[in-house]
Amino acid sequence: MRHFLTLADFTKEEILEMIALAQKIKTQTKQRKFVPYLEKQALGMIFEKSSTRTRVSFETGIYQLGGTGLFLSSSDMQLGRGEPLKDTSRVISRMVDMVMIRTFEQSKLEEFAKYSKVPVINGLTDSYHPVQLMADYLTMIEFGKEKNPVVAYVGDGNNMTHSWLMLATKLGFELRVATPKGYECDASIVAEAMAFAKKSGAKITFGNDPVEAVKGCDVVTTDTWVSMGQEDEKEIRVKAFDGYIVDEKLMGYAKSDAIFLHCLPAYRGYEVSEETFEKHAEVIFAEAENRLHAQKGVMVWLDAKRNEELRVKS
Repeated sequence: MRHFLTLADFTKEEILEMIALAQKIKTQTKQRKFVPYLEKQALGMIFEKSSTRTRVSFETGIYQLGGTGLFLSSSDMQLGRGEPLKDTSRVISRMVDMVMIRTFEQSKLEEFAKYSKVPVINGLTDSYHPVQLMADYLTMIEFGKEKNPVVAYVGDGNNMTHSWLMLATKLGFELRVATPKGYECDASIVAEAMAFAKKSGAKITFGNDPVEAVKGCDVVTTDTWVSMGQEDEKEIRVKAFDGYIVDEKLMGYAKSDAIFLHCLPAYRGYEVSEETFEKHAEVIFAEAENRLHAQKGVMVWLDAKRNEELRVKS
């Protein structure tokens, strides 16, 4: 059973297959051709972390593919509390065709997938946000930034940074990461990514200077400094990230045609300035829309792989 838990689980060719599917389905959608690739299929959507974009994009996506989405919030169910997580997985995966989970611990997602009879998709964990990176790369392609790009990530060494590491090291492009001291990426994830880099030829650098990271790059990206569950650390984090705002001064070190990406929500005056955000709004909201199309590509690809496995077993 193929799941979509982290980009580390896929080859370069498989990632590009999913992206190509997303492009094809997006073109069809824009032509108002809604091909029922997942006709009458049900997507279980489990949310322990709330989200605007994740719910709307997955629920709309499965509907446009001919299926239906079932929204299950933390008030409807609590993973691993009361009923064992493996039992919840065994039950739900017998009733739906695919499951998307947005939760805290990566280990919880992995345990659910271990016992699931259907593909499981990571809608976000504290460790990774792979569906967002699929949307980001689709956006890079659309804005002509996919050929040997140099990408600069400025900010917290969080789930977005980890996912950028996986995308860069799988596809083989250059990624420069600038984080404040004490807010670096998880060492074990870095080690895994660097092993992939040796095979793909990706160039990965880490530092604490945003200017050095951004110099001459094609893409600049960031994320909120205070993620969900870190609200108590806000004052400490705002001080630690002083100088890490992506503004016009910092963007001036990038190539003149560089694009800025943000997974949203964006907090103006913190990780990005109002001026820079609005200057790149066309790209940012194209990126937001691409969550819909990229995730459709992922779902259709996973379903095709599942059907291949079923044919082999029969």
